[in-house]
Amino acid sequence: MYKQLQRMNILILGSGGREHTIAWKLKQSPKCSSLFVAPGNSGTAQIAKNVPVSVTDFKAIKEVVLNNNITMVVVGPEDPLVQGVHDFFLADEALKNVAVIGPQQAAATLEGSKEFAKQFLFRHNIPTAAYQSFDAQTVDKGYAFLETLNPPYVLKADGLAAGKGVVILNDLNDAKTELKSMLVDAKFGQASTKVVIEEFLDGIELSCFVLTDGKNYKILPTAKDYKRIGEGDTGLNTGGMGAISPVPFANEAFLNKVEERIVKPTIAGLQKDNLPYKGFVFIGLIKVGDDPKVIEYNVRLGDPETEVVLPRLKNDLVEVFEAVANQSLDKIDVEIDQRAATTVMLVSGGYPEAYEKGKVITGIETIEDSIVFHAGAQEKDGKIVTSGGRVMAITSYGETYKEAIKKSYQNIEKLHFDKMNYRKDIGFDL
Repeated sequence: MYKQLQRMNILILGSGGREHTIAWKLKQSPKCSSLFVAPGNSGTAQIAKNVPVSVTDFKAIKEVVLNNNITMVVVGPEDPLVQGVHDFFLADEALKNVAVIGPQQAAATLEGSKEFAKQFLFRHNIPTAAYQSFDAQTVDKGYAFLETLNPPYVLKADGLAAGKGVVILNDLNDAKTELKSMLVDAKFGQASTKVVIEEFLDGIELSCFVLTDGKNYKILPTAKDYKRIGEGDTGLNTGGMGAISPVPFANEAFLNKVEERIVKPTIAGLQKDNLPYKGFVFIGLIKVGDDPKVIEYNVRLGDPETEVVLPRLKNDLVEVFEAVANQSLDKIDVEIDQRAATTVMLVSGGYPEAYEKGKVITGIETIEDSIVFHAGAQEKDGKIVTSGGRVMAITSYGETYKEAIKKSYQNIEKLHFDKMNYRKDIGFDL
C-alpha cells in the first residue's frame, strides 16, 4: 500500500501544456521534494528535471523511478494508461507501492474504445446519443444506418486518434465516403478498424472534470475548450485552441443535473463493473436544452482545459493526489479560486496539417500578469524553439472571462515566432 511521506520525489509522464501545468502546480507544494518529467518540454525544464524517456517505455520508466527514489507517478496523456502503465506498476514487486495517478488499463478503455464507452453509458443509464458501431465487414449496414439518421452525421474512430478521429458531415454521400475511408482505407490506421456512428446532438459543449480515488469523488471546475482551428469554430479539428473556466452557462441547477445524472452513475458504474480507477475522469458534455448528455469520456485531464482548471484549484495538489492514492478523497475540501481563468493556444503555421518545427520563440520574458505554459516547445542552444503543432498556452485570471481573455491577448502581442497562429475569438459564443 502507498505510504504518505513528509516530502517526496514525483514523476510526471508527458510533454505537453497539460504536463507543464501539472508540474507548475505540484512544484508549489511543500511536500514536493524533487520533480521529474518524462520527456517534458522547455517549460518543465525550468522547474523540474526532464528525463528523455518515452511515456510508453515502461521498462525505462521503471529505471527512472527506482534510480530517483520516486514515490508518486502522475500520468498526463492517455496512451500509457490505455497501454496499462498502472497495471505494470502493480504487477512489479519493486514498483507496487508507488502511487500512480491514472486508472488501470480496464478502466482506461473508456477512452481507448468509443464503443466500450457507449456500452458503459447505456448499461448505467447515463444520458448520451443513440449509436451503432461498424467494421469493414459491416460497412453496408453502416450506410443503411446513416440513411436512418438526420444530418449532420457523426463518425468516430473507435480507437485513439490523438483527438482527430471524429468527423461531422452534413451530406449523406460525404458521410458514406468518409465511413468507407475510415473502415476500408484505414484513414486513422488501427484506430478506425471500428467506427461508431451516432446521432448528432445540437447544443453547446463543455467539459466536466472529476477526480476519483475509486470510491469517493470530487468535481473540479468546469471548462470549455475550442477545438476548431478557425475563428467562429470553423475548419479542421485540433487538439484544442483555447479554453475558459468556469463556463458561464453552467449554472447551479444545470451542474446539479450533471452530478446526479452523470457523475454519480459514472463513479458507481466503475465500481459495479470492477474498473479500478484512481485519477481524473474527463466528461465531455453537451447541453441540449437544459439537459446534459455525455459525448465522450477521457481518462485524464484535457489539454488546454488543464491550463485553466488547475490554476483555479487552491488546494495543495500533492495532498490531493495522496488522498487519491490512499482512498481518502472524502477528507479533502476542494477550494476553488472564484476568478475566471482563460487560456489561448499559440500554434505553428499550417497546424493541424503539415507545419515546420525549430522556429525561435521570442518575448517570453516580457509577459506580465499571465502564465506561459509551454507545450510543443524545447530548449535548443539556449533558445526556446517550436517542436510541435500546439506551442504555448497563455493563461490569465480575471474577475470575468472577458477581463481574463483580454489579458491573454495583450500578452500574446509580445510573443513571436515565425508563422505563429492563434484564434482571436476564444469565448466568442458565450
